[in-house]
Amino acid sequence: MAQNIHPTAYIAEDVSLGDNVTVGPFAVIETGAQLGANCQVGAHAVVHSHVKMGDGNILHPHAVLGGLPQDTGFKAETVSWLICGDNNVFREGFTAHRASKENGETRIGSGCFFMNNSHVAHDCTVGNNTIFANNVAIGGHVEVGNNVFIGGAVVAHQFCRIGSYAIVQGTTGLNMDVIPFMLIGGRPARHYKLNTVGLRRAGITGERYKVLSAAFRLLKNKQSLDGLEETEELKQLKDWLAVKSKRGLHGFVDVSS
Repeated sequence: MAQNIHPTAYIAEDVSLGDNVTVGPFAVIETGAQLGANCQVGAHAVVHSHVKMGDGNILHPHAVLGGLPQDTGFKAETVSWLICGDNNVFREGFTAHRASKENGETRIGSGCFFMNNSHVAHDCTVGNNTIFANNVAIGGHVEVGNNVFIGGAVVAHQFCRIGSYAIVQGTTGLNMDVIPFMLIGGRPARHYKLNTVGLRRAGITGERYKVLSAAFRLLKNKQSLDGLEETEELKQLKDWLAVKSKRGLHGFVDVSS
């Protein structure tokens, strides 16, 4: 159980560290935190209590995981959690807060990349292989799917959903839901087209892509998707749309204007 811990780091006695964990100068890991094997905690990074993370996570300097929710009604003695999967990268200044309710969870999946000064608020859920560019901030209870790319300085209102394989243009403000597989941007935010590059990289091509393209046109014209071939992606889209939205859906760009 080899460890590489700098002598100036503070690690509480009951912290659980996996094999081959590295902890840099002046880093802090508080009581009860759990880190899997091969994690790296950079200089001045902080892992608060009530954080559980898997293997291979990398915290760059000054990243802070598991801070108290920015909720004026929250009581510090409330037991809640921040749960992270494996192989995530948290760049300088990243913050993620634990949940706001007793035994609640803020959840981050695996394989995500969070750039400088991005933020995941209390009670959020972030899927796998998702990228937050610099200064992205999502409010409480936001749900982000798998394989999402969010451009720089995007902000998302509480309770919004951002569907899997979506791409959000930088500086966009989101106050409603983003449909899976699509590109959204502008002020006000509107769905422009399918996330063509992201879908191609994910191997969603050929007939699978054509079905999504047809679905995009039907949704834009407020028509039913029932006549389309039932591909895996279409089923995922239908299931996502079937969940009652708390914020409503962003609209579509009107190319006729």
